[in-house]
Amino acid sequence: MTPELFTFRLYVAGQAPNSMQAIANLTKLCDEHLPDRHEIEIVDICLDPGRALDEQIYMTPTLICVSPHPGRRIVGTLSSTEPILQILGLGPANTSRPEGSTRRTADPAAQLAR
Repeated sequence: MTPELFTFRLYVAGQAPNSMQAIANLTKLCDEHLPDRHEIEIVDICLDPGRALDEQIYMTPTLICVSPHPGRRIVGTLSSTEPILQILGLGPANTSRPEGSTRRTADPAAQLAR
């Protein structure tokens, strides 16, 4: 059986620091956790604003998982690897936490929108 190919589309705003950080973080994550199993498309909304509007992208950087989990979105610099892996189905689904506790990530801007 062939491993799943992960296809990502990352919307960025030119050479902005957050955009450059998101590109670097996504590349590193894919190289480490999805070697030879990923494709990344970078869309610069400064050069193609209509495409961003068509996809309802209102903040950058925004990562869209095109496959195998279409529609999943993550907004932010992608600096917190563990939650991203969980969202993509590559990390532990649930970890035990004391009742009433919450999980915090190092990148509060990283949010999942479904």
